[in-house]
Amino acid sequence: MSKYTTVSTKIPQELKEKMKELKIKPSKLLRKAIEDEIRRREAEKLKEELEKLKPVLDKVSMEEIVESIREDRMRR
Repeated sequence: MSKYTTVSTKIPQELKEKMKELKIKPSKLLRKAIEDEIRRREAEKLKEELEKLKPVLDKVSMEEIVESIREDRMRR
């Protein structure tokens, strides 16, 4: 079971009233927004790491990759 923690923020009163009027549940909305932002930043970080590895990966030929995969499969 996941542990939960409380995160709070202040918003303008007008925004709070509009949320109530439109029956928007802030916890659900904020949870999804935070999850989406985390996914976006993790993907961005992976992209940056791949860019750093690109010069090394470019030196490896497709034949070498295929041969390594075949060797690995044969060891199993």
